[in-house]
Amino acid sequence: MGVGLRHPHYRDIAGCPPLSDVSWLEVHPENYFGGGINFKFLEKIRKDYPISFHGVGLSLGAAQPLDEHHLSQLKDLIARIEPFQFSDHASWSASGNAHLNDLLPLSYSAENLDNICRNIDMAQSYLGQNILIENPSTYMSFKDDEMPEWAFLNEIVRRCACHLLLDINNVQVQANNHGFSATDYLDNINYSAVREIHLAGYTEKTIEGQSVFIDTHGEDVHDNVWQLFDYMMARHAPVKTLIEWDNDIPALPTLLSEAAKAQCIIDAHQHKARVEHGTA
Repeated sequence: MGVGLRHPHYRDIAGCPPLSDVSWLEVHPENYFGGGINFKFLEKIRKDYPISFHGVGLSLGAAQPLDEHHLSQLKDLIARIEPFQFSDHASWSASGNAHLNDLLPLSYSAENLDNICRNIDMAQSYLGQNILIENPSTYMSFKDDEMPEWAFLNEIVRRCACHLLLDINNVQVQANNHGFSATDYLDNINYSAVREIHLAGYTEKTIEGQSVFIDTHGEDVHDNVWQLFDYMMARHAPVKTLIEWDNDIPALPTLLSEAAKAQCIIDAHQHKARVEHGTA
């Protein structure tokens, strides 16, 4: 199991022997561009834990090509830290010289499919590796969508030979906000391309009398997200799974407790499979 490495836990993780119940850590690489004290902690921690990079700044879904300076900084950091994988989002955050502090949604059109595939190909060529693409959380949909999100992501995988990071919390957020079946989405996503799963907490708000799920990464994983994770583990082999918590970050034992819940679900389904195949 993995957990997101965030600033409040640097000293806890760097200052003690490796945690037996955490096998890897994930960071946002943009926080380490240019060195500094954060980078020093990461250099120390990487000696004890495999590191995964989860980018938030490439703007893969933008109509424009990727920023080569950003790619250059990313490639340099990869060379220094040697993460075992890199992921980013099926979203956009840059237009011209404007860089927005959010991961904005795409309409699922052929034109946007061409744009994101062009940028993924550029990133994979520049970095010299296949990357993972995460499904987004969104609060609006587009009238000109030409396909469901899962079909958009599956086509990206087919065209770019990249992989998927399946954020199950994001699926639940969107299912609530847009009124579709979360299990239908999960049944149709190309799970053979999934290399990582994220689990996180959302916040529920009532806006103009309607329930809206906000992807805050600031609460415990909700029961309905655990149920979807259980649904997937009952049907598929486990992949690397991460507890992601970015706001109102709790003490480290809370993250470890959430990671233990995920591991229990994985273990239960693996034990059941062994019993059914007579290998338990």
